[in-house]
Amino acid sequence: MKYASIDIGLKRIGCALSLMDGIINPQEAILRKNRNQAASDVDSFLKEWGIDILVVGYPKSSVDMRKRIDHFIKLLKFDKNIVFQNEDLSTLEAKELTKGEIKHKRDGRIDSIAASIILQRYLSNIK
Repeated sequence: MKYASIDIGLKRIGCALSLMDGIINPQEAILRKNRNQAASDVDSFLKEWGIDILVVGYPKSSVDMRKRIDHFIKLLKFDKNIVFQNEDLSTLEAKELTKGEIKHKRDGRIDSIAASIILQRYLSNIK
């Protein structure tokens, strides 16, 4: 089973993959110019890797962001399984994990590490 995870933000979408048993790799983040471009880029990413299950970070703490994520997911053409995983504090955890290694630039690396954490949480829950 091939898994991908996305951490949807207003400016960047962090991405991560698990193509082999439990090995998770952050991928290059998708920079958002607009919703349609971002949805198309996510669809291309999922198709390129032959993903079976998409794990979407979903915050329990922000109703506004959940609405935005719900709308974004409806724009995707991905026709396989989509599951939601609590993403609360994943970005903070990603920053802590990379303290001193990444200067917290806005290039999306932190967002993709957060997506990796979200995917790890999901995989831990299903095993």
